Amino acid sequence: MIDYLTLKFIWWLLVGVLLVGFAIMDGHDMGVGTLLPFVGKTDAERRVAINTVGPHWDGNQVWFITGGGAIFAAWPLVYATAFSGFYWAMLAVLWALFFRPVGFDYRSKIANPTWRSTWDWGLFVGGFVPPLIFGVAFGNLLQGVPFHFDDTLRPYYTGSFWALLNPFALLCGVVSSAMITAHGGHYLMLRSEGEIFERTRLGALACGIVALVCFVGAGFWVQALPGHVITGGADAAALPNPLDKTVALVAGGWLHNFKNMPLLWSVPALGIAGLFMGGLMAWVRRPGLAFIASSLAMTGIIGTAGIAMFPFIMPSSSDPASGLTAWDAVSSHFTLGLMFGATVIFMPLIIFYTSWAYKVMAGKVTLDFIRANDKKAY
Repeated sequence: MIDYLTLKFIWWLLVGVLLVGFAIMDGHDMGVGTLLPFVGKTDAERRVAINTVGPHWDGNQVWFITGGGAIFAAWPLVYATAFSGFYWAMLAVLWALFFRPVGFDYRSKIANPTWRSTWDWGLFVGGFVPPLIFGVAFGNLLQGVPFHFDDTLRPYYTGSFWALLNPFALLCGVVSSAMITAHGGHYLMLRSEGEIFERTRLGALACGIVALVCFVGAGFWVQALPGHVITGGADAAALPNPLDKTVALVAGGWLHNFKNMPLLWSVPALGIAGLFMGGLMAWVRRPGLAFIASSLAMTGIIGTAGIAMFPFIMPSSSDPASGLTAWDAVSSHFTLGLMFGATVIFMPLIIFYTSWAYKVMAGKVTLDFIRANDKKAY
């Protein structure tokens, strides 16, 4: 069996892969939902947009479910602490997500303009709110979350929901929402034509610019934030104990990993280059390349946050020594090994059937298709 230390690092990487997969696969249909009320001026045009993602959106949820399940099984202390501390934020995400299945399935079943318009805005909420809140959550992680453990490792959260909505966290929320919307726009360009294509192109360009400017701005802001640095007591290979370490707050501490290994600067560079190339490819009307570029951009942006905090997963602002890391917030050696074996088997299957489904349903969704399938299409 793989040694415990290596498995801890592997699961840090795998959770990152699942988050990137969620952003790419679930992100593009959320992005289409966010753009829906603005790129479709008629009911038929909005149905075009909906039908570009309608057959796939529920299958894409596997990344969301798998990511949550992986955090629960691999990092149980993170799961318990985050879901108590971010309780109302998580509920807001779930409430927003409720609009998606009902909106996709029931929106076009009644030919009433008010009914359909209401569900169009419901799909907008379901596409816009979750990425915004996820970005706000990452912004709060970089600032530290107010929690601590007692001697029995019972977590106590001392913050409030409104405290999560601070300026830096909201800036991170804008980055997340804008990059997801741009990504969805690139996908919608790939599957549409005519006026819908042109409106989507302008929306994707605008969101890409916002994401690029805000990501660079957040990068400069991070330099001034106190980063968490382990100063002693932690044994990465030992049995997990989050209180068995000392932590110092250091100005610019979130940049230490980049300074110690300059090659890691290529990750934020990938985020910047991906956003720039995504906008450029959208400008020259190459949606396929734009979609690939925005996928790479999200990989770089999410990877930048992960590398900056490593090995921390959930730093604590009220008691830095209680901060949870990839070394001390994990499950047992046996659990990590068993999960890794399951991942090796099932991850390729997920990628295979997802690729097959997209290949089968590839092509443009046109207004003529909507008219010909008025009773069958979404």
